[in-house]
Amino acid sequence: MKLNLKKIFSHRGRSRIRLAIAIAVGIYVIGQGIYSSIASSGAEAAETSGKLSRNHYDDLENVVMPKGIPSHIKDYEGFRVSFNKDNRTPNWVAWELLGSETEGEKKRTNKFWQDEELEGCPTTYDYSYSGYDRGHLCPAADQKWSRRAMEDCFVMANICPQNHSLNSGAWNSLENKERFWAKRDSALVIVAGPIYEKTDTLRIGDAGVRVPGAFFKVIAAPYLDQPRGIAFIYPNMTSPGNMQNYVVTIDDVEKLTGFDFFSSLPDAIENEIESNANFKEWNRQK
Repeated sequence: MKLNLKKIFSHRGRSRIRLAIAIAVGIYVIGQGIYSSIASSGAEAAETSGKLSRNHYDDLENVVMPKGIPSHIKDYEGFRVSFNKDNRTPNWVAWELLGSETEGEKKRTNKFWQDEELEGCPTTYDYSYSGYDRGHLCPAADQKWSRRAMEDCFVMANICPQNHSLNSGAWNSLENKERFWAKRDSALVIVAGPIYEKTDTLRIGDAGVRVPGAFFKVIAAPYLDQPRGIAFIYPNMTSPGNMQNYVVTIDDVEKLTGFDFFSSLPDAIENEIESNANFKEWNRQK
């Protein structure tokens, strides 16, 4: 069955949001191991000032990609990228956001740069006059804690063609929520990436950067006494209404993609994180 992404996510069709995950066969996600290696060091780090001497992803080294998916895994300061040379975009970008890192003195650079070590990495000019924003997956506002992290954040390997209304609207609102949640809950683990359907054939720039039909984001708060998780899918277009309309569970994504996000968690915790997406609980003020 062919799914019409724009129709599913239309204002009148938003009640069918969960059905939209069926288009997510192209999601490229982090698999097992994301929790077990960070639980001990991350909980301690979450209580510190956030001035870390390590790259966060020294703690998240067990990244699994589905076989056959083009990928070059590379660590930058504060985040990890799985880059797809065919799409000229990330498969996913993952990072750990400490509450202490949501504030900082480092200013946004706006200096987008090409990583010549990554085959297929586009230049900033590939987005010029395309009608699409250079949309960050790991946002600059999460990297104010380090000059290097802020500079790295503008690598084109962290960028996807994003509808301006989404980039400046619903996606930005979600990023702001994440920073609030990180401060409240000590730390979050976040994975974001594009979703491609076979019909997503539009490419921009001389490099031929492929434009995705939607974006996903998976969020976990693993250091709480009662860890929790939530996921979102937004179409690459204007996404009006409450962000609750775009909430899905991690299980929803796993069942439809066949991928396993947090298999290293104890079963009881994994089931709780992946089967529940209580937006009311996530959205509480304290």
